[in-house]
Amino acid sequence: MTAFKTLDDLNDLSGRRVLVRVDLNVPVKDGKVTDTTRIKRVAPTIMELSGKGARVILLAHFGRPKGKAVPSMSLASIAGIVESVLDHRVHFAADCIGEPAREAVEAMVDGDILLLENTRFHAGEEGNDPDFAKALSANGDIYVNDAFSAAHRAHASTEGLAHFLPAYAGRTMQAELIALEKGLGNPARPVVAIVGGAKVSTKIDLLKNLVKQVDALVIGGGMANTFLAARGVDVGQSLCEHDLAATARDIEQQAQASGCTLVLPVDAVVAREFKAGADAETVDVEAIPADAMMLDVGPKSVEAVKAWITKADTLVWNGPLGAFEIPPFDTATLAAARHAASRTEEGLLVSVAGGGDTVSALNAAGVTDDFSYVSTAGGAFLEWMEGKPLPGVEVLEG
Repeated sequence: MTAFKTLDDLNDLSGRRVLVRVDLNVPVKDGKVTDTTRIKRVAPTIMELSGKGARVILLAHFGRPKGKAVPSMSLASIAGIVESVLDHRVHFAADCIGEPAREAVEAMVDGDILLLENTRFHAGEEGNDPDFAKALSANGDIYVNDAFSAAHRAHASTEGLAHFLPAYAGRTMQAELIALEKGLGNPARPVVAIVGGAKVSTKIDLLKNLVKQVDALVIGGGMANTFLAARGVDVGQSLCEHDLAATARDIEQQAQASGCTLVLPVDAVVAREFKAGADAETVDVEAIPADAMMLDVGPKSVEAVKAWITKADTLVWNGPLGAFEIPPFDTATLAAARHAASRTEEGLLVSVAGGGDTVSALNAAGVTDDFSYVSTAGGAFLEWMEGKPLPGVEVLEG
């Protein structure tokens, strides 16, 4: 990975106006924030800058207002939560450019924190309009990007701003990039990837990239059914994309050509109903009843996955092995997660995980804090795993 500048490269911040792109697109239900994880992730950067006397100006989006001011998507409703998490007064400006922003910035004193209104209230944000990026830059002396989760978008506040101001990675961005470098950029080998989820169609690019990067690729979830069916296995009523059989065979051939071992289930936990507590049985994958569906991988498959985790020096994980949100079909995912966490705690494994369902599964297993790094950046994490360039990262390099 090309070197990028961080907060360590900034000196004498007193009085400097620092525009910090953060991710405050937090989940809200009935008008209340239900998860403050993203705010907590950016708190170290904000408070470090504030503590050094900078005038910290936060840029963020919330929801999908599509270039129009939508009151229900105003960041004004988030400001109080940000203030609570930071335990520091957070001022608010009713726009991110123009007079409201300028006046609010001019009123700041050293150490102040100011949250500007939703950048996506302007069409120039998602269009990466240079004029809009320049208008944003008018309120700052320095640009810090601490929103890896938005780094896969070439927007004005994630990419355009870096063309007008000196650009640096915030602490969360820095940690993410270091972790990802250890995961696939320059990993300790052997490298094992676990990829689960419902459909192959949503992860074709990911699978094609990983078979060229890793030593073993474990495929679980509904995706495994498509690969098994492509091998001629009758998967009964299991979720399966039969029309992607040729794609699955092509990926398997690419894996063989690259020396990557493809690890598929050898046994399955099946049921006739997709509900919690449904009657389930364990069978070999070749013996899935015609009226049943695979909802989790079986114990022999779990042991095989654990064995690969034991062999690995690096693990990259995206997606559960089964329908983990419904007991008893969470068994395999939880067992593999706890084994990976144990190896990590012993200093024997670098474990990098990401994606919404993956984070939920690790939380359910109680091991999120035991992994080397868990990314909350869904789309950006996935595109990184696919080997795609991330505009918000590339612009920081140099």
